[in-house]
Amino acid sequence: MGKAPFKQPPELEYTPANCHAREMLVRIGDKWSVYIIHVLGAAGTLRFNELRARVDGISQRMLTVTLRGMERDGLVARTVYPEVPPRVEYRLTKLGSTLRQLVRGLVEWSGAHLAEVDAARAAYDARNRRIPKSTSVPRPAPVRAPVRAPVRAHPPRTAV
Repeated sequence: MGKAPFKQPPELEYTPANCHAREMLVRIGDKWSVYIIHVLGAAGTLRFNELRARVDGISQRMLTVTLRGMERDGLVARTVYPEVPPRVEYRLTKLGSTLRQLVRGLVEWSGAHLAEVDAARAAYDARNRRIPKSTSVPRPAPVRAPVRAPVRAHPPRTAV
């Protein structure tokens, strides 16, 4: 008796609709999009640098790239005011606000289960004899070899 071939659930099978769904999951599953949705949902409309100040750790380039993708997907609206210097503001669209509800649920779930996650991590680390990562312990600087003067192939010429 052989095993029956593995059949994927219909939502994971390749179809044009599922392909688009995967693109959206990639968008909202990246490192910064959920964070930006959460910040804009809580704050409303923000200028670029205000948003950057609230999204801890994001670079200017990554914020720009992420906002462009979210704008293209209809999650964020970008408004440019013809002033000098130009003023640019970002806010969630109606579509982005519907996603904000799901993000809020993820944030609440995370807060409610932090103790359980910490306990699971500690148990895993103990089983696997791993040293837990800690942001409070500074890592020693790497040891670098001393810089030596270049070795010359020929001795320097002297005037005769």
